[in-house]
Amino acid sequence: MNSEETPAAGTGGPLNIEPALKALAAALHGEGPAVELSVGADGALVVGHVETPGCDDAVAVVRTSGSTGTPKATLLTVESLAASSMATALRLKGEGQWLLALPVQFVAGIQVLVRSLFAGTRPWVMDMSGGFTPEAFTAAALELTDKIRFTSLVPTQLQRLLDDPAPETLAVLRRFNAILLGGAPAPQSLLAAARDAGVRVVTTYGSAETSGGCIYDGYPLEGVSVRVAADGRILLGGDTVAAGYIEAPDEETGTFFEEDGVRWYRTSDLGSIDDDGRLTVLGRADDVIITGGIKVSAAHVQEQLEKSDAVSSAFVAGVPSAEWGQAVAAYVALAGDGNSGQGGPGQAGAGQEAGHPAVVLQQQWQQELGVLAPKTVLTASGLRMLPNGKPDRLAMTAELSALHRGK
Repeated sequence: MNSEETPAAGTGGPLNIEPALKALAAALHGEGPAVELSVGADGALVVGHVETPGCDDAVAVVRTSGSTGTPKATLLTVESLAASSMATALRLKGEGQWLLALPVQFVAGIQVLVRSLFAGTRPWVMDMSGGFTPEAFTAAALELTDKIRFTSLVPTQLQRLLDDPAPETLAVLRRFNAILLGGAPAPQSLLAAARDAGVRVVTTYGSAETSGGCIYDGYPLEGVSVRVAADGRILLGGDTVAAGYIEAPDEETGTFFEEDGVRWYRTSDLGSIDDDGRLTVLGRADDVIITGGIKVSAAHVQEQLEKSDAVSSAFVAGVPSAEWGQAVAAYVALAGDGNSGQGGPGQAGAGQEAGHPAVVLQQQWQQELGVLAPKTVLTASGLRMLPNGKPDRLAMTAELSALHRGK
């Protein structure tokens, strides 16, 4: 991969995305190679040029999140990106100006740039050099000049914005015609809080393999097909589906396939479709925990844990257990100041003294959930997250396994 490095716009300032926009525009017009964006250790944007033999209309290479393994280099074409941008504009009832508040190297971030190029509008970049803060988001949102405004966030970001007491934060949130919310399941309490605050949120489901979100509020975008396979896995089809992975052809991965002229992507998620055609994501296909011969859905347990007022979000996984084969374990982000004085992530659940939040919650859930209750609970101020805002499943599972093993 040949690359050129472009510095951030001033020390501590937002990324200079001009080289990225220029390279993407050239690729979209067939006048340049495919682009892969990344951010260097010094915070500078790196615009990589990728050779893609056999795929002349390649525009972008986007790495998957790596939340469950090694990231894969996904190849997005002019057709898939154009179909995604057009379908998004149709569903959102217009094209407008976008605020970039997510890492630009992941699909949700790069789509902000691509949609802006198709719309002929200039995206505004939030200054994330100091991390994601309500103050920086508000300052960037106030720079938007178009009457139609959009942004993409992950649930953790939206929660932080809604919790901010500054009135101008809520004011700028209400100015957006739509806030696309994806990357991780959004708790119903968060969606309800946004709705009550007058913030227009659209939940999205998709991945790098589908050029980003292609299911909005449970329904597929124009030109997108969705069905559930016999094994319960969600299948997504249509023009937004990627050309495949660079490292391996389709016949080796089995992830992409053609059927009756439609290109399909086989996800790792389980789902159901109701009579109205609305998709419900039930959890990952690999989230079934077999403990003591009983099959337990990690997604179902997570949903039950998040009903507690003391919990802002939770992650549930199966960990090795000599007694049960697998044991249900939970990494829990406490609401408010519930973790005050209890140490950071990886420490809060280690001391099992009476009155510790982990112990109190575990005892409560044992009474309420019985065999579904987690046998190991680790509490922290927040879940471990990847740079793209998705939960770091591997890291949290490793911590839970070590904590359970040490009991």
